[in-house]
Amino acid sequence: MRFTKAIVRPPGPSVVNGLTSADLGPPDYEKALTQHSAYVRALRECGLDVTVLEPDDRHPDSTFVEDTALVTPPVAIMMRPGAPSRRGETEGIERVLNCLRAHVERVEPPGTADAGDIMMVEGHFYIGLSGRTNQEGASQIIRILRAYGLTSCTIPLKDVLHLKSGVSYMERNNLVAAGEFIGRSEFAQYRVIRVDDDERYAANCLWVNGTVLVASGYPKTKRAIEAHGYKTISLDVSEFRKLDGGLSCLSLRFS
Repeated sequence: MRFTKAIVRPPGPSVVNGLTSADLGPPDYEKALTQHSAYVRALRECGLDVTVLEPDDRHPDSTFVEDTALVTPPVAIMMRPGAPSRRGETEGIERVLNCLRAHVERVEPPGTADAGDIMMVEGHFYIGLSGRTNQEGASQIIRILRAYGLTSCTIPLKDVLHLKSGVSYMERNNLVAAGEFIGRSEFAQYRVIRVDDDERYAANCLWVNGTVLVASGYPKTKRAIEAHGYKTISLDVSEFRKLDGGLSCLSLRFS
């Protein structure tokens, strides 16, 4: 599918207090702002109309807007983030989506879900069961998607924070995959572009209208993607990596 719109939110100064399991030190706020601006420019270069929201400094992780909602052509589904400190992030995003989608549904307690655990492949959705997305949350999403004629399935995760931390769909039946996602039976029908263990972070790349955004500093992965005929744009997201975030996390993309 072709994307036409994106929603982003620049980080606020409180980003230095964001959640993380990485042992990379706190992010540099000014550098994060510079990297985020370059990210927005890349989305616009790929043809997207980008809505830039105001920073939400009440929520240190609010720049990772992807986790708050799943936006499909017939319906938007507001998530209930698995980290309690992030649950207030959905309010502002829901106000925006109410203006853009006729149907907005919600994951309700005791369900939890981060949309970073949801990968869209055409009209099918893979939902990772993780520390942030529980079975109840996934079951609610499956029921909502089914009501709008969309299919989905769950995939238990082992090591990664989110499903899309380790696997990304590139259209044209191609997946970029690392670690636990290489050789998974659920993805047997796809051509897998393998990411070596020393470049695992680069598995979180982002297809946008034929161009693939890739994290800078991972040359083998970049070359492998380009070998499959894709144009790439390299972006420095080092400060977001310090918060377990990546390229897909920083925007909500839809048509």
